Amino acid sequence: MPLKKLIFKPGVNRDQTNYTGEGGWWESNKIRFLSGYPQKLGGWLKASASAYLGVCRTLFNWLPTPGYNFLALGTSTKVYVESNGTLNDITPIRATFAAGTVSFTTAAFSTTVLVTTTTAHGGVTGDYVVFSGATAANGIPAASLNNVQFEITVLSTTTFNITVDTAATSAGAGGGASIIAYFYIPSGFSSSGSGVGWGAPYWGGTSSTSFPYTLPPLTGWGIAAATAISNQIRLVYFASRYNVTSNRTDLLFNIRNSDIYYWAIDTSFTVAPAAGPTNAVLLSSKVGAASVPNQVGQILFDPKSGILMAFGATTYGGGVTFFDPLLVRWASQSNYLDWDPASSELSTAGFLKIQTGSTILRAVPNLTETLVFTERSITSIQFVGGDSVFSQDLISNEISLMGPSAIAVKDNRLYWMGTDKFFMYNGRVETIECTLRQHVFEDINWAQAEQFTAAGNERFFEIWWFYCSTNSDTINKYVIYNYSENIWYYGDCTEGMSRTAWSDSPLRQYPQGASGDDNYLYDHERGTDAGTLPMTSYITSNNIDLDPDGNKFMLVRRLIPDVSLVGSASGTTPSVNFTLFPRNFPGAAYMTDNAENQNFSRSVTQSPGSTALVEQYTDQVFVRARARQIGVSIGSTELGVNWQLGSPRIDIREDGTRG
Repeated sequence: MPLKKLIFKPGVNRDQTNYTGEGGWWESNKIRFLSGYPQKLGGWLKASASAYLGVCRTLFNWLPTPGYNFLALGTSTKVYVESNGTLNDITPIRATFAAGTVSFTTAAFSTTVLVTTTTAHGGVTGDYVVFSGATAANGIPAASLNNVQFEITVLSTTTFNITVDTAATSAGAGGGASIIAYFYIPSGFSSSGSGVGWGAPYWGGTSSTSFPYTLPPLTGWGIAAATAISNQIRLVYFASRYNVTSNRTDLLFNIRNSDIYYWAIDTSFTVAPAAGPTNAVLLSSKVGAASVPNQVGQILFDPKSGILMAFGATTYGGGVTFFDPLLVRWASQSNYLDWDPASSELSTAGFLKIQTGSTILRAVPNLTETLVFTERSITSIQFVGGDSVFSQDLISNEISLMGPSAIAVKDNRLYWMGTDKFFMYNGRVETIECTLRQHVFEDINWAQAEQFTAAGNERFFEIWWFYCSTNSDTINKYVIYNYSENIWYYGDCTEGMSRTAWSDSPLRQYPQGASGDDNYLYDHERGTDAGTLPMTSYITSNNIDLDPDGNKFMLVRRLIPDVSLVGSASGTTPSVNFTLFPRNFPGAAYMTDNAENQNFSRSVTQSPGSTALVEQYTDQVFVRARARQIGVSIGSTELGVNWQLGSPRIDIREDGTRG
């Protein structure tokens, strides 16, 4: 019988019918293409020893001082610095209540503790506090009260509840007279929301003065929203700058539409509730600070001049200041504490205003320029020196941006997800041809677009986008663009693959992602599995005609596999499943069994003694399938398996024209 080699075009195409795409791939999950052939996606393993609080939206890797490699994490509630797998909480402290101003009251057999402060605590429900100096309280051990991150439930201006891990044995006051309370800056939102009426955001007690958003007045607990309002997810933007005096690279960050903060490198992480904590502080609180804007959209250091810039900022000058979402301000080149253009003759601080759009969504540094995105334009800002300091040039006013985190930079090119297509900037804006355009953009939760995250994977020339499908309020889908081969593939985020932030830093061995499932940091391209669990990986082809014109029925007798299992875990016997999907018409259902009531799935297993140098596996599998057209799938569901498909062949012969 003749053998037919199965060769498929690389990439997955869902923007045409299954039958029209003959010779290509139709469906995929947790695969990639390497040199034109599909293979299983790399695995992932935990990189942090503990989970973080909140939803992480930003990762930033830098070398603070010789011998140290830090990763900053910005979540909806916290700011951490990871070092050697340990998460250290450097979240700024909003207020400290000294010993004698804080007391605990317990209820018998309850894990709820009432906390009372002598003056207004200033917190809102959802904020965090940490204590030190407490003694055991009515059966609750001191270890359950000290150095524990507590989310508060506000009862009044001077009282709130916390939940401990051990129930009290009796009711009454407790904890002693030496309790110190450290209140962190307020938490933000982890997802977007909008609406009017009862239950609309900010149901739950957020007031019009709450950090960091400007809201309609009177939106307290049990009060229905009277006007249409929406909340932005909390985003943290990081920047680092070498400090010549201290021979270290300090960290600066801002929370979107709020203040700029500064963290002096502390490799011992003496953070709250330690005495004299070294948590991050307001940049405006530093000695010598001048006219630092108290509300900015995003900060970064200009890649050419090293000047600290703010994109979206409160205005400069006397009288009433306000937040201008198109204003770009910058500090003096020689001193990022000085934002006052009139502070001295040597100051280069200044400002300009973006001329198109209504708000700056994101600024991205790239080589000698910074690209500034609004909802419909992209502008290049470049350092020119002199009195102007910076210039701006409109690149395009016909673009869109799905969300502020939907941009990735690789090889000095910007890739981003628009509202109906994908774009690239390489000196000019270009639309990226996408064979999954309908598949992606017709199944999107637009209300959660701010969550969508772009991720680069330089080793495999890939840009990933993690997004929410129509019926999901959390990240549950991904799509990948391979910019080397100009192809696309996709999948879902099951098995713990939801990622809300990403770092592909050359300073670390693996790309790292922040999990939207269990709040751990993960190394990617490490191992073959989904953490400690098997990864379900597969790809399915478009239908192909067994007869060149699709007129005759053909009988498929056997399949001769061509697959590599290199990279599978040692000590295992890896196997993959080949499945045939026969049918007679493009609109017909696939057959599930042949005339002998046998299914069309067969296992291909590595032979005992096979090595990476001489691969041996099942040489042929027999399957009896009669049809006009057929689809082919390969996949694996077991621990420790790695695979790449080659060019399998099928053994076929003509079998008439009658069904």
